[in-house]
Amino acid sequence: MDLKVLNSALHQLEEERGIPKDKIVDAIEQALAAAYKKDYGKKGQIVRAHFDLSSGMTEFAQVKVAVDESMVRMEEEGEEDEVTERAEIADGEEVLPRFNPEQHILIEDARRIKKDVIPGEELVFALETKDDYGRIAAQTAKQVIIQRIREAEKVSVMEEYGKREGEIISGTVQRIERGNIFVDLGKATGILPYEEQIRNERYRQGERVRAYLFSVEETPRGINLRLSRSHPIFLRKLFEIEAPEIASGVVEIKAIAREAGSRSKIAVFSNDSHVDPVGSCVGQRGVRVSTVMSELGGEKIDIIEWSADPVQFIEDALSPARAQSVEIFEAEKRATVKVSGDELSLAIGKGGQNVRLAAKLTGWRIDIQGDAPTTVPVDETLAQEVAVMNGAKEIEEVEESAHEDELIAEEIQERNNSTDEDADASSKTPEEVEGSIDDLKAESEEARDEEEKA
Repeated sequence: MDLKVLNSALHQLEEERGIPKDKIVDAIEQALAAAYKKDYGKKGQIVRAHFDLSSGMTEFAQVKVAVDESMVRMEEEGEEDEVTERAEIADGEEVLPRFNPEQHILIEDARRIKKDVIPGEELVFALETKDDYGRIAAQTAKQVIIQRIREAEKVSVMEEYGKREGEIISGTVQRIERGNIFVDLGKATGILPYEEQIRNERYRQGERVRAYLFSVEETPRGINLRLSRSHPIFLRKLFEIEAPEIASGVVEIKAIAREAGSRSKIAVFSNDSHVDPVGSCVGQRGVRVSTVMSELGGEKIDIIEWSADPVQFIEDALSPARAQSVEIFEAEKRATVKVSGDELSLAIGKGGQNVRLAAKLTGWRIDIQGDAPTTVPVDETLAQEVAVMNGAKEIEEVEESAHEDELIAEEIQERNNSTDEDADASSKTPEEVEGSIDDLKAESEEARDEEEKA
């Protein structure tokens, strides 16, 4: 055994993994004792090993406990005794251990070896170190050592990161597998799952990354450290770092609605009337919020002042849109917000994002209504948005109007394709075509009126 290599390895484990050297030596000694007992020991024998790091020598010893007759049962082993013992255990009676000469030594015999020995004290008897204690024992010891080191490492990692759960930690991208990012945290490796990443972010090996440690879980394979950059609390923690008023509790973040990588809304409240909660988050010349946005890859952040009044809170949550009125329905936890026509697109937001985030932030279902019906091209997404704005009846009207236009266009196409009027159709001006459309619309309306009269 190369002691220099062994000592170097122990020192490296202590420095890099935080596993104390004495714990590893203890694991080695237990492994060596287990291997010795397996090859040379007897049933019930207690074997201990002492490994000397300086010399590389191992000493083995058998341990016996000094007992008197009140501490053990002296009966010989037999079937009747075993049956009696099982019956006593079933009745809940306390059963003394059976005297085992490999584990126990009577107090009278123990005092012949050590005069001042007391019951319960351990006596150590040296065992012979076998010359052929070789490859099989060493291999067994190696496996147990590896297992003990893993167990010690798990304890060390749990002690280190268990208390850091819920914090922001930094690491280096170690590798990328199936979209999951493995992050080297120093003493352990964390995983940033694909679903916890900010969309459109790209990571490279060796790149520094900050994330929120949201889960520390012990598994049979080790400690599982799960990270997130899309979690709403990651946003909260970043503001705690940038704004001392939030870290101290003067300003509170009451609610967060986040669509990671795109946009977020946060509602803040000040416990001190002299402190502006929004200004504390924005910072002088916007430096604080800009720092947070930069960390999140340019994610837009709307900061609004929280209010206990749901009308005011909902109105502010729809910022940058300005509401004309807010009507709330307490029983349904629903609000109807009316906005002017030029504010309608702002209130809804791209893909409905603004109203969606406002609803998440306030906890209210929000319906947006414009001050006049809006005509838009009909598709599934826009139909849903217009349904929120103007109701399902107007959607049906828009769809019906679009269907009529399609029929008219088909009729024009048929006329243009007819052999009798090819030349005329090709020479028509845009004004004449528009006139044709108007004529056809008029004909269609007349036909519909006649059908209704009939």
